[in-house]
Amino acid sequence: MFDFITKRSFGFNLLVVIALFFALALLFFSMLGFITKHGQQLTVPDVHGKNVKEAIALLEKAGFEADVRDSIYVDSIPALAVYAQTPDKGAQVKVGRTIYLTVNKMVAPMVKMPDLEGLTFRSAEMMLKSMRLNVGDTIYRPDIATNAVLQQLLNGKKIKAGTLVAEGSNITLILGSGTGNVENPVPSFIGLTYAEAREILSASSLNAGTVIIDPSVKDTANAYIIKQVPTRRNEIGDFNMVRAGESVDFWLSATKPVTDSTAAAPKPVEQE
Repeated sequence: MFDFITKRSFGFNLLVVIALFFALALLFFSMLGFITKHGQQLTVPDVHGKNVKEAIALLEKAGFEADVRDSIYVDSIPALAVYAQTPDKGAQVKVGRTIYLTVNKMVAPMVKMPDLEGLTFRSAEMMLKSMRLNVGDTIYRPDIATNAVLQQLLNGKKIKAGTLVAEGSNITLILGSGTGNVENPVPSFIGLTYAEAREILSASSLNAGTVIIDPSVKDTANAYIIKQVPTRRNEIGDFNMVRAGESVDFWLSATKPVTDSTAAAPKPVEQE
């Protein structure tokens, strides 16, 4: 079997080996274009917004491979819809190229509600976006803290910082609109419970400022107001004036103070 090789000279065999090497190299390079599909390019179809199964089927039919690389939650597109693709639609790529997909999650992840109260509207908006939450309604209320967040609401209810909420939730912000232009006499709150005083404050577009509570108080809402600043009247007997959005400080006690029974009930402050 090996007589053909052993009976030939070394030089002849070397030439045969070299010729065989070049023949194989020529064959390899001639088939390289076919193996790598050189020059065969296709346009990547647009699968944005399509269901992931539909998108994969469409890509494979077009001559590509498809792989789900990542997932994200976006409330504006359906669950399991394609949010992004790489390479993007319209790109010219080789046949068989893998198209990587980012898919929308089925269930929104939960995030901790940030504390927005006291921040400016712009800062609150940026913080919500960083947490993948949305600014819902913005409601303005007279308050000296102009354009600052006074309260944060979810579905019409106050929501505390740290509460878990779904990504994409709309957070309503109560913002300060500044003080009104019309001055009215300060209502008299002495002898009222704190709950009653808050109702009058709300009707007058006033705010509770500093509240100092006596140690004897067990129930703040039903505690009595024994002192307020500003008072109803000043030292010379004239009415102290207040504008919508300003605050009144209170001192609370468990004991109801003695007041003039003939004094008229406080009236809400008139707004402009």
